[in-house]
Amino acid sequence: MHKLFVWVQEVLIPFLGAPGIFLAAFLDSSFLSIPEVNDFLMVTSCAAHPERAWLYVSMTTLGSLAGCSVLWWLGKRGGEGFLVRRFGPARVEQTRNRFKRWDVLTLAIPSILPPPVPFKIFVLSAGVFGIPYRRVAVTLIVARGLRYLFWGGMGIVYGDEALSFLRSVDHWFSDRIAIILTLLAASIVAIAAVYGLRKLRAQTDATGAR
Repeated sequence: MHKLFVWVQEVLIPFLGAPGIFLAAFLDSSFLSIPEVNDFLMVTSCAAHPERAWLYVSMTTLGSLAGCSVLWWLGKRGGEGFLVRRFGPARVEQTRNRFKRWDVLTLAIPSILPPPVPFKIFVLSAGVFGIPYRRVAVTLIVARGLRYLFWGGMGIVYGDEALSFLRSVDHWFSDRIAIILTLLAASIVAIAAVYGLRKLRAQTDATGAR
């Protein structure tokens, strides 16, 4: 995997420029899995050429969107049977319940978080479960855009030193992935509960006012 990243960074990007970053993001979000390649490319590319940071962030976000769009389309065309064959019935049922409870937050959160947080299963599931493409696209643009904007900014401010911070973040998440996902789930449930109670209270007050 390291050799593949080096090839992308030292051959593909210098040869194609910004379109190479788009291609790397597209492949990583669709047919290949190159963990964190986009984050590393944001740091190194923006550190080397700060004046082009906006272009690199835009191309990476759009490339990721294009790759995810392919997965969404495959999920929509392949149906639930395709998803079950790929991930198993238990994970599919868990994912279905998450979409029912949290809607597009199910896709937005893993879009921002680094590996090993699973991501592609949620993109495929969005197609299988009939989440409209426009909502999926907007969610991905916002979530992925924020992620790449952050790492691009880190590259501009701290240069290659940001790579050490990125690796530290990777290790930290890897060591605590179960705890992080549990806390996120609990936080989302709490927010949903508060929202539900406020909505119920507003309906009760409106009924009482009549």
